[in-house]
Amino acid sequence: MRRPSVRSDDVIAVYDAQAAELADRYDRIGLLESYAGMSELIAPRGNSPLALDVGAGSGRDAAWLVTQGYEVVAVEPAAGMRVEGQRRHPAPGIRWLDDRMPGLVSVHGMALGFDLILVSAVWQHVAPADRARAFRKLITLLKPGGLMLMTLRHGPAPADRPMHPVSLNEVEGLARVNGVEVLRVVDKDDVMARSDVRWTMVALRMPDDGAGALPLIRGIILADDKSSTYKLALLRAVARIAEHAPATAVPAADDTDAIDIPLGLVALFWVRMYLPLVRAGLPQAPRNSGPDGLGFAKTGFRALLEQTFVPQELRVGATFSGDRARSVHAAIGEAAATIATMPANFIRFPNSDHRVFGAVKARAGRAADLLQLDIAILSTWGHLRVPGHVWRAMARLGAWIEPVLIAEWTRLIRNYGERMGCPSPIGQAEAALAWEEPIRDTTLGRMAAERLFAGAVEVRCVWSGSRLGLARLDIDHCLPWTAWPCGDLWNLMPSDRRINQHQKRDRLPSAGLLLDARDRILDWWDKAWLSDPALSGRFSRETAAALPVADPGDPGQVFAALEWRRLRLRQDQRVPEWLGAGSPSAVSIHTP
Repeated sequence: MRRPSVRSDDVIAVYDAQAAELADRYDRIGLLESYAGMSELIAPRGNSPLALDVGAGSGRDAAWLVTQGYEVVAVEPAAGMRVEGQRRHPAPGIRWLDDRMPGLVSVHGMALGFDLILVSAVWQHVAPADRARAFRKLITLLKPGGLMLMTLRHGPAPADRPMHPVSLNEVEGLARVNGVEVLRVVDKDDVMARSDVRWTMVALRMPDDGAGALPLIRGIILADDKSSTYKLALLRAVARIAEHAPATAVPAADDTDAIDIPLGLVALFWVRMYLPLVRAGLPQAPRNSGPDGLGFAKTGFRALLEQTFVPQELRVGATFSGDRARSVHAAIGEAAATIATMPANFIRFPNSDHRVFGAVKARAGRAADLLQLDIAILSTWGHLRVPGHVWRAMARLGAWIEPVLIAEWTRLIRNYGERMGCPSPIGQAEAALAWEEPIRDTTLGRMAAERLFAGAVEVRCVWSGSRLGLARLDIDHCLPWTAWPCGDLWNLMPSDRRINQHQKRDRLPSAGLLLDARDRILDWWDKAWLSDPALSGRFSRETAAALPVADPGDPGQVFAALEWRRLRLRQDQRVPEWLGAGSPSAVSIHTP
C-alpha cells in the first residue's frame, strides 16, 4: 500500500516535533502579503461563504479568512500543528480536520462544497504520481464558480522535509484535463527573504455551470417537443465526439465559454447512427418508416444504404476512393445541412429563444475520387458551437447520459411504430442503436513488425526493452481496449507475448512505466508508421482526433498527449493500473 504523500509519515513527524517552532515562523501576519496579487479574487461573494484550507499549518491563513467573512474548514494531517493552530486561533469560524491528500477522504465524506480552496505551500509535498488524483479530489470540492488558489514553491528543500519539484506547466495541464480555468498566475519572491526560494501563485476557477448542464441535457432528452429523433441524434453525436474524438474540439474564437467541433464530424457520426436504423426499417418520425421523409436521406445517404456500408467504417482517419468517396462526401454534406437547419436550430434553452447549439455551415469543396476523413476535411462543412458546460458534462458524464438517450430514442421509435400500425419487436431498436466499435484488430501492428523483421530491423518490447522475434511478438493496445476501444496506430505497441498476456493484460500502464517506455515507443512509431508514407498520414489523422496534441506530426507531442489521455482514462474510469514486471499486478482507486 502506498504511503500518504501530502507529507510522508516521516515529514509529518517533523511537523509534529517542531510544531511550536514552525508555527511561530509561519504565524507572522506579514506573511499574508503573499496573497496581495490575488486579494480581489479571494474577496468573498454571496452569503456564508465556505473555504477549505488544505495543509492549514499554524492556522494563520484560516484565521485571516475568517476575518474576511469566510467560515473555514482547516485540514492539517500533523497532530502537533493542529494543536498549535487551535491554541493560537480559537476562532469559532474555523473547524479543524485531520485529513490529507491525495484522498481527502474525511472532507469528501462531509459532502460540502467550497467557494474557496487554499493549497498553500503544500503541493511540493504531494508525490507526482499522486497529483492527478489529488487535483481531481480538490476541484470536485469546488462549488460552481469557486476559486482554488495554489502556491508553488521553487527552490531547495529543507534537509528534514523532503519536497518534490513543482511546475506551472504541470498545474496548467491538470487544469486542462479537468476542465478548470487558469484565471491568474503571479510570481513572487519569498516573503521570508530566502534568496534561493521563489513562489508561483496560481488562481484556478471552476466554470460557473453548476449542475446546469445535466438538467438542460435531461430536459432536451425527455421534455422537449420532438417531431422526429433528430434532437436526440444531435445530442448523441456530440456526446460520442466528446468520448471518441475529444481533440477535435477547439475553444471558441470569441473567448466565450464554448467550444467548436467540426460540423462534418457531427454529420459523420449522425450518418453512422442512422444507417442501421433506416436499414432496419425503424421509423424516425411519426409518418415514415424508411428514408422517405427524412430530410438528410438524399443521394449520398441512399447510396451508402445500397453499398452496404458498415457503420464502423465511418470514423476519423478512414480513407475512401471512387464511388464510395463520393457517396460519403455527399452523405456528410446532406446531414450537415439538416443538422444546421433542424435540431441545431430548434434546441433552445428553457423559456428562451436562445439556441443551445450554434451551427455555422460552410460550403465544402467538391467530392473527389479520394476522401480522407481528417479534421481539416471534416471542418470544411463548418462547425458546431457547444456551450462549455454542456461539453464538459458530455465529456465527463457520457456514461450516464448515453443510456438515457438510448432509452428515449427507443421509446420514440416504438411510439412512432405503434401509431403507424407496425410496432417493432422488443430489442430491435436497442440493437440498431448500439454503437458498434471497430473490430479489435492488431493486424497492422503485426504487419509492421513483420516488415521490420524482414528488413533485419530490430523490434523491441516497449515495456521490457527485450528484443523480439516472431515467436514472442504480441501487439498490445497501450491504452487497454476494454477501457477505451481504440485501434488507432499510435495505440498499437509491440510487446513480449508473456508480458502482454500474463502481466499487463487489460491494465493501464502507470505514468512512471509509460514515461520509462518513452524512447522505445517513439522508436516504434518512427519505424512502424512515420517512415512509411502509406501509414504516416493515417497516424497523424488518428492522433489529431483522439489526443490533445497541437502538432500530430511531432512524435514528442504525440507522446505527451498519450500521457494526458492515459491520465484521463485513469481519472474518469479508474482503470486498474499496471506498474510493471515485479510490481503488484494492479492498483485500483477505492476512495469515494
